[in-house]
This record gives sequence, structure tokens and C-alpha cells, in this order.
Amino acid sequence: MKIRESTEQERKEILNIHKQAFGEDKGPVIAKLVDDLLNDETAMPILSLVAVENNKLIGHILYTKAVVTQTEILIAAQILAPLAILPGEQKKGIGEKLINEGLRLLKASETELVFVLGHPTYYPRCGFIPAGEQGFEAPYPIPPEHAEAWMIQELNGDVLENNSGKIQCSKVLNEPQHWRE
Repeated sequence: MKIRESTEQERKEILNIHKQAFGEDKGPVIAKLVDDLLNDETAMPILSLVAVENNKLIGHILYTKAVVTQTEILIAAQILAPLAILPGEQKKGIGEKLINEGLRLLKASETELVFVLGHPTYYPRCGFIPAGEQGFEAPYPIPPEHAEAWMIQELNGDVLENNSGKIQCSKVLNEPQHWRE
């Protein structure tokens, strides 16, 4: 399996991965979100990676720009959303490989923080910790019973030590329906 940056020519196939991975109810909604994010100027810079096996795309991950507000310094941040693996390829570690390669590339590009709203037992395997406990608020309130689903990872520097703030994401992702766990 190979992980690499996606190409524009693969967009239809990427959207299909999300449709299949998230099922009949959520799949079309998530695919539209991905399609819209790929066109959203406020989401730039974007990191879009695919997992490829036997010349077939089997997974996709998207990282988009985030801004930390209410802080005195400019922090380079990204949001991981969404991650999708074809149903027949799940539970093989592909998601973790996509996440880790994305984090490696973002670290090399001097990104300081990465945020995710996701399963609180899955993302910690890749180094994520609860963001609220670190003083970083999601764009929309996360219910207390899902607080651990809002996570953060520090890639460069020590910005977690003396900073906090509210996260502002791209225009497309900044809709309340995307912030319900």
C-alpha cells in the first residue's frame, strides 16, 4: 500500500470512498462536505492524502486550515476532517497510516497544532489528546458527554504550554451540523 497526495482527477473516486465508508445516510453528506472543502478558499492550505493498493484508491484523509482565535500569537493549525476507508479495507490499520503520514507532512510544513472531532478511543492511538482540557474550544460547543471527542495534537514548538483559544475553521466546515459527534 502507498500513501500519497491526491490529484484533482481522483476527486470522483475520493467522494465515492466517503459515500461507501459512511453509508447510505451519512455518506452523501460527507462526500458533499469533502467536495465543498476541496473548493473552499478559506480551507487552504489543504492536505489531501489517499491510500492506494493495486492502483485502486482505498482510503482518503483531508486536513484543512484552522485559525486559533483569542490568542496573542499566530498558530499554524489544521483540522483533520474527514477520514474514510472503503468498508472492505477497514480494520487493517490504513486509517492510522493515513493519519500518521498526514501528521508527518504537516510537521515538516511547520504546522503547530492539529485538531479533530472524532472517536475518543481511535485518535489517541495516533497521539491526540482532549483539546478542551488544553484550553482549546471547538467552533461550536461540544456536549459534555462528548468532550473527549474534541482532540488536539501538538506537532511543533510548545504552543500548548502557554496558549488557549477558540478554533475557527474554514467557511464550509463552520456549520453546526459538522460539529455534532
